[in-house]
Amino acid sequence: MTKREVVRMVLEGKKAPYVPWNMGFTVEAANKLKEHFGKEDLSDELQNHIMGIGGTCFFEGIGNGCYRDVFGVIWDRSEDKDIGVVKNRVLPEASLAGFSLPDPGNPIFFKNAAEEIEKRGDCFRIFAIGFSLFERAWTLRGMENLLMDFYENPQFVKDLFRKIADFNISVIERALEYDIDEIHFGDDWGQQRGLIMGPAIWREFIYPELKRMYGVARDAGKFVSIHSCGDVDELFDDLVGIGLQCFNPFQPEVMDVESLMKKYRGKLTFYGGLSTQRTLPYGTVEDVKKESSRLIELGRNGNYIFAPAHAVEGDVPLENMLAFIDVVQNQKGFHR
Repeated sequence: MTKREVVRMVLEGKKAPYVPWNMGFTVEAANKLKEHFGKEDLSDELQNHIMGIGGTCFFEGIGNGCYRDVFGVIWDRSEDKDIGVVKNRVLPEASLAGFSLPDPGNPIFFKNAAEEIEKRGDCFRIFAIGFSLFERAWTLRGMENLLMDFYENPQFVKDLFRKIADFNISVIERALEYDIDEIHFGDDWGQQRGLIMGPAIWREFIYPELKRMYGVARDAGKFVSIHSCGDVDELFDDLVGIGLQCFNPFQPEVMDVESLMKKYRGKLTFYGGLSTQRTLPYGTVEDVKKESSRLIELGRNGNYIFAPAHAVEGDVPLENMLAFIDVVQNQKGFHR
C-alpha cells in the first residue's frame, strides 16, 4: 500500500495499517537534521507521507534580508528566517482603487509540479493556498487596520475578501488540471485563547468565502484541509458543515486533543498534535516518545495524521527530533 493510499484511508475515516505522518521543520531545525544525517535532502530520512504540488507562496529576495511575495508584500526575514515580518502596506487606505491581484495563471504557482509527482508519486498530493483569506487581507492592509475595518469599513472588507477568494478559486481551477488529492488552505484565525476577530465577525465576513472556496474543491472530488493556528475549535462544526475534512495544526496547548479526536471521529481528520510549545523544546527524550506514542494510539482507528503541532523550531534539541521520528517509523505495519 502506498503512502498516498494510507493517507486517503485515514481521511475517509478508515483504519489504516498504521498512522501516517508528515513532519515540517524551520530552517534552523532542518539544519540540525541535515548535519546529523549528513544529507541536504531529508526525504529518505523522514519518510513523510504528504507532498506539496505547487502553491501560491513564492518570494523573491530584494536585499537586506527582505523578500517580496507575489502580492507585493515585503517580508523582513533578518530575524525570522522562515516567514518574516511585514514591512509595507500594499493597501494603505480602505479602498481597492488601482489594486489588482497577481495573475492566477502564473506558471510559478505550479513550478516543478509534474517533476515532483514523478519523483515522489507514492505520496499524498496537496496544492496549498497560503495566506488564503484573512491572512492575505491583513498582510496587504495591516493587522490593526483590518481589524478596525471590520467595524468602520465593512463593505471594503467584504469586497477585499471576495476579490481574494475569486483569485484563489481561479488558481484552484488550474491546480485541478494536475493529479492532486487535496486543496489545502492556510489562514490563522486563533490566539492562545479564542479567535482574533471573534466568532460573529468570522461568520459574517470569512465563512461565506470559505464556503465558496471549499465548494469548488469538493465539487471536483478533492479533499479540503486547513491550517489555522490557535484556539479555533469553536468553529469546527461550521467548517465541517461547509466541507472541511482535515484540520491542522491541532495544538494541545489550546485544545483538548483526546476529546476532540473522539468527538469528531468520522467527521474530521486531525493533523498535528505534538506540542511544539512545551514537549518538544522542554521535554526529555522519554517525554517526546511517550507523547508521540499516545497520539499514535489515539489515532489508530483513523482520522488522524501524526505531526508536530507546527514546524519544529530551532530551539528543539536534536535528540527530541530524532525521538519522534523514531517512534513513527517503528510503527507496526510501516515498511520503508
